[in-house]
Amino acid sequence: MKQRILLSIFLVTLFFSCSPSPEKEAKQLIEKSIQAHQLSKSWEDVATVKFKKWTRLLDETGAVESESEQWVEFRLKPYFEAKLTWNKDSVLHVVNFNGSKTSYQMGSNSIQNEGFLKAKRAEIDAAFFAFAQPWKLMDENANLEYEGQKTLESGKAVQSIRVDYGPDADVWWFYFDPESYNLVANELHAKDHRSLIENVSYDESTGFLLAKGRKSYRIDESGKKVFLRAEYLYSDYEVTFE
Repeated sequence: MKQRILLSIFLVTLFFSCSPSPEKEAKQLIEKSIQAHQLSKSWEDVATVKFKKWTRLLDETGAVESESEQWVEFRLKPYFEAKLTWNKDSVLHVVNFNGSKTSYQMGSNSIQNEGFLKAKRAEIDAAFFAFAQPWKLMDENANLEYEGQKTLESGKAVQSIRVDYGPDADVWWFYFDPESYNLVANELHAKDHRSLIENVSYDESTGFLLAKGRKSYRIDESGKKVFLRAEYLYSDYEVTFE
């Protein structure tokens, strides 16, 4: 009897020691998703990316708050640079990050306010974070945890990863198709709201599976959609390689 108990303890210990940790499982799922999104090209070879991003914001009644269109440019090598360009009221606006410094040009005027420039740098980081998935999920500063299978409100089954960037940061969940490993949605828990962002269509023109159409919903604590908050359309992709 004693030998059987010891054998059982040994087998249980062996099982758990051989089982991958939630972090390792998360990384394995991300790697599969990266391979799925790399149709014929490798992200490691990308030098620059340029695209057009159209955004429409709506209020709780469905009324349109605003519409905007930006040209977004990222240089990944030899170091990260970015530029956002748009027109508003016939005035050209350009936000530029040259790898160390952020600048903002509005028509012929250069904006020097440090707080304003810091907010614009955050806007650049948010734009890159939204675009560069699933590759950006391998960020070494994030705590990753695989949470298993989940069913979204739409009824779609997904595999879920929780991504935590620290005590003062927003918490994200990323949802993957369990068969294709495509990134199909992500969920954000910010301090003042919760959102579910769904990828509704994809672009395959560059050798990558990139976002084309997205919809962002405000959700309640149970994950139920409350109203459509934003619509996004990504187009005119241009990618150059090393």
